[in-house]
Amino acid sequence: MMSKSYTNLLDLASGNFPAMGREKKRLPRVMTVTGVISELDDDQANSVTSDVPSSIIVDRIIIVANQLPVKAKRRPDNKGWSFSWDDDSLLLHIKDGLPDDMEVIYVGSLRVEVDSSEQDDVSQLLLDRFKCVPAFLPPDILSKYYHGFCKQHLWPLFHYMLPYSASHGSRFDRSWWEAYVAANKIFSQKVIEVINPEDDFVWIHDYHLMVLPTFLRRRFNRLRMGFFLHSPFPSSEIYRTLPVREEILKALLNSDLIGFHTFDYARHFLSCCSRMLGLEYQSKRGYIGLEYYGRTVGIKIMPVGIHMGQIETVLQLADREWRVEELKQQFEGKTVLLGVDDMDIFKGVDLKVLAFEEMLKQHPKWQGRAVLVQIANPARGKGKDLEEIEEEIKTSIKRINDKFRQPGYEPIVFIDRPVSLSERTAYYTVAECVVVTAVRDGMNLTPYEYIVCRQGIPGSDCTTESNGLKSSMLVVSEFIGCSPSLSGAIRVNPWNVEETAEALNEAISMADAEKVLRHEKHYKYVSTHDVAYWSRSFFQDLERSCKDHFRRRCWGIGLSFGFRVVALDPNFRKLSIDTIVSAYSRAKNRAILLDYDGTLMPQTTINKVPSPEVISIVNTLCCDERNTVFLVSGRGRDSLGQWFSPCEKLGIAAEHGYFLRWSADKEWEVVGQSNDFQWMQMAEPVMKQYTEATDGSYIETKESALVWHHRDADLGFGSCQAKEMLDHLESVLANEPVAVKSGQFIVEVKPQGVSKGLVAEKIFSTMAESGRQADFVLCVGDDRSDEDMFEIIGNAINSGILSSSTAVYACTVGQKPSKAKYYLDDTTEVRTMLDALAEESTPPPSPEIVT
Repeated sequence: MMSKSYTNLLDLASGNFPAMGREKKRLPRVMTVTGVISELDDDQANSVTSDVPSSIIVDRIIIVANQLPVKAKRRPDNKGWSFSWDDDSLLLHIKDGLPDDMEVIYVGSLRVEVDSSEQDDVSQLLLDRFKCVPAFLPPDILSKYYHGFCKQHLWPLFHYMLPYSASHGSRFDRSWWEAYVAANKIFSQKVIEVINPEDDFVWIHDYHLMVLPTFLRRRFNRLRMGFFLHSPFPSSEIYRTLPVREEILKALLNSDLIGFHTFDYARHFLSCCSRMLGLEYQSKRGYIGLEYYGRTVGIKIMPVGIHMGQIETVLQLADREWRVEELKQQFEGKTVLLGVDDMDIFKGVDLKVLAFEEMLKQHPKWQGRAVLVQIANPARGKGKDLEEIEEEIKTSIKRINDKFRQPGYEPIVFIDRPVSLSERTAYYTVAECVVVTAVRDGMNLTPYEYIVCRQGIPGSDCTTESNGLKSSMLVVSEFIGCSPSLSGAIRVNPWNVEETAEALNEAISMADAEKVLRHEKHYKYVSTHDVAYWSRSFFQDLERSCKDHFRRRCWGIGLSFGFRVVALDPNFRKLSIDTIVSAYSRAKNRAILLDYDGTLMPQTTINKVPSPEVISIVNTLCCDERNTVFLVSGRGRDSLGQWFSPCEKLGIAAEHGYFLRWSADKEWEVVGQSNDFQWMQMAEPVMKQYTEATDGSYIETKESALVWHHRDADLGFGSCQAKEMLDHLESVLANEPVAVKSGQFIVEVKPQGVSKGLVAEKIFSTMAESGRQADFVLCVGDDRSDEDMFEIIGNAINSGILSSSTAVYACTVGQKPSKAKYYLDDTTEVRTMLDALAEESTPPPSPEIVT
């Protein structure tokens, strides 16, 4: 059933990607591959793959972001536009960490509105001169996409602000979400215009484009694609309030690598994937990965850095030197604390001002001496909350200045205008301490810029102490992304105004020698972990994550944002009913092994009793004298025996094969190596202890095993308890003849030497010893325990139990990584296939009528 989230997005659900608006002239550098377009699902999503190399083989990366790294302005004569690089854009500096011969293409929007009559010319100009591809968003979509969904919903939510009331934030508006999807689709069309899918890498940036990976993955299954989130990612308790939470998670998982600034942000994302999608991550050799339908989605944790060359160039400018001298005169005899923040409700400028006031009150020695210079960059968003916080800041500053002002002394200098990088570095140079009190921020590079400016350039003497050594001090919020990497900074909880005030006093009162040591430690880190280091590291991990792309067979399945790519072994394919029926009809000795739950019976069905249809099909197969049919299940022997009592010739292997019966008229055999169950008296109290402590869990007692279920418990707590229980039971039962294993929402204790694989081996051996070696094997199952059966088939052929000419059909249910070579999509297809075999079966001979 299609989610309401997509009901108004018909073009998205159809899988067709028509251009929005009038048809425009295609740009050069279009895709030049010979493609094979195949229908992958009932959604008719097209996927372009190719075994033929592109006609232009160039290492190239396409960087996609909301805005291009260019500045645009109208020419003085109002005829056309002039463009220049935006040196302050992070995107522009990514190329410094990429291979020298790699071409970089930028896709994004412009900060200005371009008339539709000029868009083609502007596009061609930007592509030719800047290698930029502009995405022009219609005004109605732009407003709802950027100022609506991005700035009034995603941005506050990712910074832990929920719209508890209509007057406190903006409630979810579905038209905003639809505009967000439409905008992402426009970006995808621009990428498609210039991409060589077999050769190019795509690197998508930030929360504006979180559903873009799905659009691109639908079109190019094997595209090498990374995503980096520059904002915080909230905890699962906050994120789960988003009405389109799963759509966004699944879209991000269509990337090959997802990057975050800190482990906290990555941990929150992984927790969301676990709680909402049931995905668990694994860490191997230092890399974190999420297994998602046969693909491993990499998780990258790497804070971005600054561009060292840009800062050092600015430090040498003459006008900057002049400004430094001017500021030194202005603040002569004063200790300058500096804040540089966007005018934003999450930057904590109001808390910083209050903390500075508290410091002046608690430490009167700083009255007349300490000055807080607060630079407030223009707001990027708009809204009532922003207006209120701006008014509060200005009111507080006026009150504090009125209270502590002295002749020639203004406690707080508030600069609410755009400040160039050159002027900003001048303020950094004269500041004794930089203060960042954001209540939530993705990264915040202000401390990094400050450290480099205080270091100066070789031969500089502008930032020295009396002993000629460089120094700097930082007071930073523990809620910003750069905080973990600045171990020498004084970290504060900005909400605690008194604590922050004491931190300010400590920072500017600290001994010079201590300041020098902290500065040296910070500068060593910042200078080596610059933006080039960050981009190089991300790109190397992206290459590693994509190294197996062209070795695997990929299938695109699912509707709309449920779309995902399933990566499978090249030999893994769907079981053809015609093929298996043909092999079945030729065979003389057939072995048919069937799982029950998830194979003959859907996992989601509450009533697990087999239908008359299933009983009829199984009974027909059993009545063919050439068939040996077994039901191999984890269920108990009593329920299986009762349910399938009409099938008198059916073999049953219950409790994963501990109990085995060849037919209804035979006795149950114990296949396990031990019938001593004293260990249950040791294991059950441990399980009860965890059951009492874990709401929603329960114990299933079988004849040969104990199973602890936690499917209905809290996902995170249940998994944690399961791991603890596993260790506990392994310790308690170390000297007992049992195996302790974890599965999907279970921990099971069972006798050693019991598995479905051993049951399969026993069945094949018995048939061979009786002179009926199987020449046809069908083995169908859906879960982890069935993989043992699939694996044993290959071993049986090698050991001679099965002939090398045996027709083997090991089949899993569902498209997923498996040791089986075939799959069927669901239990319905399994029953259809078995019904086809039943129709080919030879009925038992009718008894002769004696007259």
